[in-house]
Amino acid sequence: MREIYHEQLDDILVELERMTRTVSAAVRRSTSALLTADLKMAEQVIASDVRLDVSGELVEEKVFDLMARQAPVANELRTLIAALRMVADLERMGDLAAHISKVARMRYPADAIPIELRGVIADMGRVAERMVNQAGDVIQTRDVQVAHRMESTDDEMDTLRRNQFRLMMDDAWPHSVEVAVDIALLGRYYERIADHAVSMARSVVFLVTGELPTPQ
Repeated sequence: MREIYHEQLDDILVELERMTRTVSAAVRRSTSALLTADLKMAEQVIASDVRLDVSGELVEEKVFDLMARQAPVANELRTLIAALRMVADLERMGDLAAHISKVARMRYPADAIPIELRGVIADMGRVAERMVNQAGDVIQTRDVQVAHRMESTDDEMDTLRRNQFRLMMDDAWPHSVEVAVDIALLGRYYERIADHAVSMARSVVFLVTGELPTPQ
């Protein structure tokens, strides 16, 4: 029975890793929809967020079932607690990818991103996608060192965010307040995706070591 129980714990982590790949694809597709004014793709990302929420609910049900039936201790309990933390992060990242697509949908058929900001938005999308994939890799390998290194990737996102603000605050900014609000919100969405990816990495560190890293 305990062998089956530990297989169930492993299955939860496998499902979480699978969810990170779903979120990664949503981030990539939402960025593409934003940069190409692709309404169909934007709608697909928005619809996929509902399916991600269902997956998250199923993981939560499995966690609560194991807590109720197995009286987990030590690393088992840490696994279940970490799983609940990571489900919340994944669901929120899915929401943020959907928010990005909703900006594309709202501005369709016009391009939502001015030409001079397309590069920084594309870079933010790539960094966010990479960080979500890194979070999935950390779940799969439980590599604490890689988890800690994700903090430096988050610094890359922070630099892009500052570059974005520099462009928006330039005296030569030729666009409307409405465009500025869109860009500021999009930057925040990407930044928060990166933050949640780092939060997932910290949860894996907690799972492995029993210590929750202090945010830097």
